[in-house]
Amino acid sequence: MDKNSVDKPVDGLPKEERWDWVTPFCLALLCGMSIMFIQSAQAYDGGNEWKKQIVWSLLGFILYFTVAILDYRIFLKYAHIVYGISILSLLLVFGGPKIYGASRWVDLGFFKIQPSEMAKFATLVMGASILSRSKIGDLRDSFNGILRLTLCFILPMFLIFLQPDLGSTMVLPPIAFTLLYIARIPAKFFVATAILFMLLLGLLGLDIYRYYQHKSENLRTSEPVVAYEENALLPLKDYQRKRILTFIAPEVVDPHGIGPNWNRIQALIAVSTGGISGKGWGEGMQAKLGYLPPAVAHNDFIFAVLAEEWGLIGSIFALLTYAVVIFGCLKVASKSSDMFGRLISSSVAILLMVHLFINVGMTLGITPITGLPLPFMSYGGSFIITCFLMMGVVQSIHRHRKEFIS
Repeated sequence: MDKNSVDKPVDGLPKEERWDWVTPFCLALLCGMSIMFIQSAQAYDGGNEWKKQIVWSLLGFILYFTVAILDYRIFLKYAHIVYGISILSLLLVFGGPKIYGASRWVDLGFFKIQPSEMAKFATLVMGASILSRSKIGDLRDSFNGILRLTLCFILPMFLIFLQPDLGSTMVLPPIAFTLLYIARIPAKFFVATAILFMLLLGLLGLDIYRYYQHKSENLRTSEPVVAYEENALLPLKDYQRKRILTFIAPEVVDPHGIGPNWNRIQALIAVSTGGISGKGWGEGMQAKLGYLPPAVAHNDFIFAVLAEEWGLIGSIFALLTYAVVIFGCLKVASKSSDMFGRLISSSVAILLMVHLFINVGMTLGITPITGLPLPFMSYGGSFIITCFLMMGVVQSIHRHRKEFIS
């Protein structure tokens, strides 16, 4: 008997290749760094969120390996149920508690969940299900699939935007376009969409410019401030416009750097003072002395804490770890045995990249502050559980990638 035939299970996949152990190792590294820097970030107020993060990480790994063992096509079968539950949970937030003026959480008594995080995964799965079942050819043949995918994404985007949560709303369009690209939708669609995007971007620019003029006039007069929303071109909240304008023209919104621009300034100080090798774990002054506010240091600006304490070397190490995870998703997509697997793996990679780029970008001052968490590192149970769920599905796709190959 051939030796290779003994080492192979019935599905034709060598035992040593059934699992991708590099990815969970990298996830463990990220979670370890998360716990370390959450503890460091809360030195100012003595918070214990790092202990909760340990629990969330352990639960996440249990979910990861449980989902990885399952056949990922179960999500294809029940995609509409997963999607329906996520939409229902998004509706429930409007009756839940408001934190910082936003309705984003559902209070279960012993903890709160943020449905918008799970909605990202549910919408991704539903979109992949739609396109994997749709007829894709020329633009006319593909119209039905494009329309159904558009409706699938518009509903959660609208509900998340109303919370309001502009950052999470912005994550979904790149996922939708990734799904369409992988499904090989004709190029004409992307050209038309690019033109529409430019028009919307121009409208946003005009709206922000008018807001800029409004704020400038209020700075030069002692008259009571008139709400801009009455004459706005887009249905954005005042704080959302402030975040964008703070990024473009901070001298208008916060000329003294003690208002909306404070967090970005303190994050930049943390990054710049970290140097090459950093100040050492627990020795970062920005979070330790409270300059980087405790409310954001352990979640939105966790990368600033890492950069100050581990410096450029530590920052590069963390980014390379993310790169390995993301490249692993893309590699799984390239070897997937079916369209559904390719769509899921590619979309998970894009979701992680968008979160990584925007979160690190706002820390470095190259993107507006949106409040998007850093995958596996920012504090928060809903997002880290969702990330582990997505990576578990990708691992399942990896394990079943040659199942249909004779």
